[in-house]
Amino acid sequence: MKKVFLITLFLIGAVATQAQELKWYTDVKEAITVSNKEKKPLMLFFTGSDWCGWCIRLQNEVLKTPEFNKWAKESVILVELDYPRRTAQSDEIKKQNNELQQAFGIQGFPTVYFANATVSKEGKVNFEGLGSTGYVAGGPTAWLAIADPFVKKPALSPEPTKGKKSKKA
Repeated sequence: MKKVFLITLFLIGAVATQAQELKWYTDVKEAITVSNKEKKPLMLFFTGSDWCGWCIRLQNEVLKTPEFNKWAKESVILVELDYPRRTAQSDEIKKQNNELQQAFGIQGFPTVYFANATVSKEGKVNFEGLGSTGYVAGGPTAWLAIADPFVKKPALSPEPTKGKKSKKA
C-alpha cells in the first residue's frame, strides 16, 4: 500500500512540476533581455487576476493547458502585467504596469499583446507591436490559432538566382 501511495504522490508531483515550468516575468526589462537573447517576441498578458472573470477563464481554459505550455516554451517570452484589487504589489511593479497600460492603450482585460522590444542606451524601451487578442472561446486550439500568426516570422522569399538570363526569341 505504501508503494502505491508513493508512486501516486510522485506522479502528482511530476505533473505539478511540469505545469509550473512556464516562467512568467513581472519585470518587463528582465523579460526584454531574455526575449532578445532567445530571439522570441514578448507575450504581454494584461490581467486583473483576482477580479476579472474573463481573465480567470482565459487562465483556466488556455494559459494553464499543456497545449499552451508547449506553444509558449517554443514561441514567446511570457510577461504578466497584473492589476489586482486584493493582492498587494510593490510600488515599482504598479508604476511599470500602469505605464505599460497607457503605452499600449489597454482599455479592457484580458488583453494579450505580442511585441518585440529593445532598450536604448539611455534606458528607453521601444516596442514593435505584432498584434493583440483577448479571451477567445474554444479553448487552447482556438486561442492559439489567433495568437500563432502574430509570433511567426514571415518566410523569407528565395533570392533570385544570379547569372541566369532569359533568352529572347
